[in-house]
Amino acid sequence: MNTQVTIAGVTFKNPVMTASGTFGSGMEYSEFVDLNRLGAVVTKGVANVPWPGNPTPRVAEVYGGMLNAIGLQNPGIDVFMERDIPFLKQYDTKIIVNVCGKTVEDYVEVVERLGEEEAVAMLEINVSCPNVKEGAIAFGQKADALFQITKEIKAKAKQPVIMKLSPNVTDITEMSKAAEAAGADALSMINTITGMKIDIHRRKFALANKTGGMSGPAIKPVAVRMVYQAAHAVKIPIIGMGGIATAEDAIEFLMAGASAVSIGAMNFVNPYTTVEVVEGIEAYMKQYGVENVTDLIGVV
Repeated sequence: MNTQVTIAGVTFKNPVMTASGTFGSGMEYSEFVDLNRLGAVVTKGVANVPWPGNPTPRVAEVYGGMLNAIGLQNPGIDVFMERDIPFLKQYDTKIIVNVCGKTVEDYVEVVERLGEEEAVAMLEINVSCPNVKEGAIAFGQKADALFQITKEIKAKAKQPVIMKLSPNVTDITEMSKAAEAAGADALSMINTITGMKIDIHRRKFALANKTGGMSGPAIKPVAVRMVYQAAHAVKIPIIGMGGIATAEDAIEFLMAGASAVSIGAMNFVNPYTTVEVVEGIEAYMKQYGVENVTDLIGVV
């Protein structure tokens, strides 16, 4: 059985990755998970300078998932290059770095720094960050803003570029096409869905930020639908994510048109989820006599 997949010229041993922001840079999870078993580790978002993130409380449990308003807290590119990249280089897994910023210049600064690091296989651009110049409208919610930032990053990037799309839009195909037209090498979707929770006993918002990003099993049907729509709208490969808890969930995404999958919220529930999904896909392939995992991509 062949579980290899190739995305934008980068070959992964299997289609299972970690979703940015749920796995750090793998250091903490390496006690539970053999990182060598994963197709790739996608790091938490990295900015050009340290970000303190949002005030607490920043996480709340909801039915079928969780809300988070971490605010992309991170120590910045200097610490990341010094600490996280050397750690990940020890493992036989691909490194995909998630990049965040407040302005196009912020993103480009990080992208250029990462261009010096050959160990980084791909860049994933988080366009669900607030765009300060656009009055806090996320880059990922306006097609023209998404096109512009994708184009500018592609002009400077040494590695293939994955644009991570926001689901908080009217038409995901419009956003997918804008990223593709601007030169994106791949898409990853979906990022979290904006949600809210109120503590009725305290009569207060559960999150200090009032709203947060919802992730977990409850959002999976929305994510599968968006991946399917995008896969029929663009020719570039898609990394599917959103509520994957089992190998069956992952295979659904592949059949909807994703070339690979990322596991996010379930890492908090069961730190072994990623490897269990890898093994589950292999078992499914054996059960149904599937020789190449790529034969499952977009079969519906």
